[in-house]
Amino acid sequence: DRPEFDLYASMEPVKEVGGDFYDFFMVDDDHLALVIADVSDKGVPAALFMMNAKALVKSYIESGMAIGEAIENANRQLCEGNDASMFVTLFAGVFDYGTGHIDYVNAGHNPPLLWHRDSWEWLKQKSGLPLGLFDGIPYEPFERQLAAEDMLYLYTDGVTEAMNERGVLFGEERLEKTL
Repeated sequence: DRPEFDLYASMEPVKEVGGDFYDFFMVDDDHLALVIADVSDKGVPAALFMMNAKALVKSYIESGMAIGEAIENANRQLCEGNDASMFVTLFAGVFDYGTGHIDYVNAGHNPPLLWHRDSWEWLKQKSGLPLGLFDGIPYEPFERQLAAEDMLYLYTDGVTEAMNERGVLFGEERLEKTL
């Protein structure tokens, strides 16, 4: 119920409980956080790891930390006791919808697409490795100024790695064309 932005999300599991997730929440009166992620495994262990990752990321972002610092702290926590060597790719951003400014981190996740000036642009910069692999690595934040008509499309590899009956991947090129 915010007139400043439109937001749409959808999730359709293919076979079983997995580790994909998304979240969006207000950080304060002027900032919206966006998170999308994919845990490396499937089933109940991945779902539990996903819930932990989601809670940590949300907690650190809501604390007011800069996005890079928030993700570094979540990574540190996810590395502790990660005997199963699970990891999570993640894109997280904090959007100031009053100014159009977004700060974001991409921890090995699929590159988002940005609709800007009548064309799609891939945001391919990587901030660091997926979370849960190595403690103590920095996550370089990126920033972007968005215009009123811009759109940001976030997705997991379930979109680009979907196959047709002949085993052909949907792929990034077809995703951009479809959008």
